[in-house]
Amino acid sequence: MQISELSDRSGLTVQTIKFYIREGLLPKGSSVSATRSEYGRPHLERLRLISALREVGDLPVAAIQQIIAAIDDERVSLHELFGTTQYAIGPHVAAPGDPHWRAAREDVDALVRELGWTVGAGAPARDLLAHTFVALRRLGFPITLTDLRPYVKAATEVADHEIGRVADDTSRARTVHSLLVSTVLYEQVLTALHRLAQEDASFRRFGAS
Repeated sequence: MQISELSDRSGLTVQTIKFYIREGLLPKGSSVSATRSEYGRPHLERLRLISALREVGDLPVAAIQQIIAAIDDERVSLHELFGTTQYAIGPHVAAPGDPHWRAAREDVDALVRELGWTVGAGAPARDLLAHTFVALRRLGFPITLTDLRPYVKAATEVADHEIGRVADDTSRARTVHSLLVSTVLYEQVLTALHRLAQEDASFRRFGAS
């Protein structure tokens, strides 16, 4: 297909597609003349992935470049590819470095060790959880493993389900797309279900006559 058809099928302007080519996010088309190139289905699929990373993941071009480079480098394992994508998505929380923050971060690191989870030291979720621990303590809700167990169990089951859905023959690009959907969109599903379940539990305990 020509770039005009690629534009129509992807929903992106020709100028945007050319920008992605210049930035190295999209391979050049096959040259058929001095002024015309042909594009195939892989170009369309790559554009859909880039659009998802920009629109769903809200990622800047630099972060998308890192993910695309990891996809194209077969030496990068799927686990490393997952990490590159997840760390790019974030969320990224500023670490104030005060004593309360440092204590909370130490507690998070201890929790990860106790659970036996293999998680990178630079995982953004470590800082996010530490930030939440600080907020809970300031509100008078100390953190205990007993309180955390239901959330740990739910998180483990959800993560195992998500990773288990990735088939061995799934393309690397499709794997990233799946992780993006799970991390960004299904987290919203999980939040919504949590709140619906809370209302139901409240009714069963306090509202039923």
